[in-house]
Amino acid sequence: MNNFFLIAIVVLVFVVIFQISKASEYVSVLKGEEKSRKQNNKINGFLMIGFLILGLIGVWWCNELFYPKTLLPIGSASLEGKSIDTLMWITIGVTGFIFFLTQILLFWFSFKYQESTKRKSLYFTHNNKLELIWTGIPAIVLTVLVVFGLKYWFKFTADAPKNSQLIEITGHQFGWEMRYPGKDGVLGRKNYKLTDPAKGNPLGVDWDDAASHDDIHVATTMHVVVNKPVKLVINSQDVIHDVGLPQFRMKMDAVPGTPTTLWFTPLYTTKQMQEKTGNPDFTYEISCDQMCGKGHFTMRGVIVVETQKEFNAWMIKQRPEYIKAKAMIAAQTTDSLKTVALENNQAHQ
Repeated sequence: MNNFFLIAIVVLVFVVIFQISKASEYVSVLKGEEKSRKQNNKINGFLMIGFLILGLIGVWWCNELFYPKTLLPIGSASLEGKSIDTLMWITIGVTGFIFFLTQILLFWFSFKYQESTKRKSLYFTHNNKLELIWTGIPAIVLTVLVVFGLKYWFKFTADAPKNSQLIEITGHQFGWEMRYPGKDGVLGRKNYKLTDPAKGNPLGVDWDDAASHDDIHVATTMHVVVNKPVKLVINSQDVIHDVGLPQFRMKMDAVPGTPTTLWFTPLYTTKQMQEKTGNPDFTYEISCDQMCGKGHFTMRGVIVVETQKEFNAWMIKQRPEYIKAKAMIAAQTTDSLKTVALENNQAHQ
């Protein structure tokens, strides 16, 4: 109901402005163009101040309404993401200051320096000092921001700490597949030609590689350990996807045929974050931040951040993908033999 009244007020304001403009046209006919033009300038000048005030109120109102719904009040859930938040706030502060300064001056100048017979306009075509100021200062500020951004980017995409948890995440239309190394800490090699979901090998893992025999494969949900660096090896099986980790302030493209990497350190378990946000249904999300097809909106994964003890207990319950694939092939072989035997019996009968 409040939204309805707000829309009605906005429409009413525009109707009033339209009526004033139409009335000014009739006045110009009655009083003469010169006098009417000066009156219109005054009206437009006051309207500029009105728009300025209403615009600033709108900015404040939108901030009050939508800011609590963003991820900013919660803060970064990763140690490295805190640097991103700091850079984000600095960028908002700088650009916000420039925004308010330029907009206030724009509308105020339109009001204060409207046409007047008491002063004469001054025109100049060029000013080297002014050009240097409004070109040099923004260039320096933006360069500083870009340099810090690149510094953080090179850090997150460089070699992860040696004690990092290794996880491979593979995107496809429209889901995520996770692979963990077993006790050897090494992921088995892959070959896209071996990809065959029907035979229990959706990721194309080379079973001839002994390192792959203890690898764990899980779909949709990723388990990571709190306060321990996590290195993601990112792949795609079809089109370009993007691993988006909004709560951790991280993202990285998943490119077919070109593995990419990213690492971060989770600061809070899922349970701690539920308490911190006051939301018992809170979950860390994996989003696809690259348009990848008609089912793009469904490409969502979940990250469970837990203690080392909880992670170890979860890992113990998982069966290596190699064992599951062999069991599936054996079952398929058995079913095939049963089918052949049944067909032979029917033929003899």
